[in-house]
Amino acid sequence: MDIISLKKIDETNYLDCFRLKLAPGQEKFVSHPIRSLAQPYVYRDQCTPFGIYSGETMVGYLMVIYDDEEKTYNLWHMMIDEQYQRKGYGKRALERALAYIGTKPFGPSDTVLLTCNPQNRTAWDLYVKLGFTEAGRGGEDETELGRKMRP
Repeated sequence: MDIISLKKIDETNYLDCFRLKLAPGQEKFVSHPIRSLAQPYVYRDQCTPFGIYSGETMVGYLMVIYDDEEKTYNLWHMMIDEQYQRKGYGKRALERALAYIGTKPFGPSDTVLLTCNPQNRTAWDLYVKLGFTEAGRGGEDETELGRKMRP
């Protein structure tokens, strides 16, 4: 099984991120990386964008952001390139992201939140498998899921 790592997205690898592609029909669930990577610039003091790597190949990306007001960590914009989906990369990337959050890089919190469209069954089932449950909030097309960090 391939080793998955997270590497910060910066000037050396952002173009690799822009080349990631969603499978047909998934664009209604995840923003394109070009749009998504504008947010870490705005929220640079509380957000880290990561490339998801299998060896030296970027297979996806995700962002970790800290909400200063609510004192929670949030996972934003996770995607796996269409050619690498259904191979376990998403699960292992989430495990790495949760380990990173466990170091409390931006501030104290034991809560991790994310949003998911319930129609995105693959992502929804993965999040539930990793201990996320409905957190009671959501928007028009998305439901907020959350979990407590284990000590």
